Amino acid sequence: MSTTGPAVLPISSAQSVESQPPAATPAVLSFLSHLTDSVRNGLSQRRPWAELADRSAFSKPESFSDALLRVRKNYSYFRVNYLSVIGLILAFSLLSHPFSLLLLLGLLCSWIFLYLFRPADQPLVVFGRSFSDRETLGILIVFSVFVVFLTSVGSLLISALMVGVGLVCAHGAFRVPEDLFLDEQDQASTGFLSFLGGAASNTAAAAAAAAAPAIAARV
Repeated sequence: MSTTGPAVLPISSAQSVESQPPAATPAVLSFLSHLTDSVRNGLSQRRPWAELADRSAFSKPESFSDALLRVRKNYSYFRVNYLSVIGLILAFSLLSHPFSLLLLLGLLCSWIFLYLFRPADQPLVVFGRSFSDRETLGILIVFSVFVVFLTSVGSLLISALMVGVGLVCAHGAFRVPEDLFLDEQDQASTGFLSFLGGAASNTAAAAAAAAAPAIAARV
């Protein structure tokens, strides 16, 4: 008499594979984190706005050289405040022109997600056609030239920058810097555009650190 044991159910070794996030996601998050920290640290170094708008400290410069000297001393002291003013003017100009803002955001997102933080082992596929890194880079360059020079984005940015720099120079020329106390490091910054470079260097360093693995993989 043959005995049959209970049927053994086959155990499947196949496990559900969870969808992995794109490899570029950590780089993007790292870039955004560094950018946020840089902006927060920069804004923490701003001077009181009451000093910037102190009416009793305004007077007409005696000469053009005196105006230049005032501008150099004032932007060394109010560097972050001046950057904030220029940034607000740029933001207001872009918000008042939604089409230009959308074009600029589209251009920025295209560079970030289609080239800078896109894994090198994943080709760009659009409408069933694969594009190499060189083709993607060429398309992005052409798209950037089109957006900046053949639309209203370029003229809008240049106009906003000119207005912002003009306001900064006017304030620096008429603000008497005698009551401002600068340390040696601030006094060493004498270049006209150094107040832009100080804040931009942190952002550039963060972008380079986050994008280094993606760029190195393409070399």
